[in-house]
Amino acid sequence: MTNVIRKLLSLAGAVLMVTALGCASTAKQEGTGEYADDTVITGKVKTAIFNEPTLKSAEINVETFKGVVQLSGFVSSAAAETTAVAVARNVGGVKSVKNDMRLK
Repeated sequence: MTNVIRKLLSLAGAVLMVTALGCASTAKQEGTGEYADDTVITGKVKTAIFNEPTLKSAEINVETFKGVVQLSGFVSSAAAETTAVAVARNVGGVKSVKNDMRLK
């Protein structure tokens, strides 16, 4: 009986370790929690950009990876580009902003 319990505990420990490692982040892959955080940040940045009156006609795409926001797409002026970056930087949880936007 003790041998069976020991094997079950070993199996449970192995399953727990594999599960924990499977959800851990690496340099190129997010963990589960980071993915959820980045999804929230992306939504907040998109909302902030949408609510900025000077950016209404902009075609800006937002992606987030480990708190780093990447803005891409097209804007009508350099001022709109600067505004979009500033708006994104002011969103909570944003570590930095990469600007890959282009002028139309």
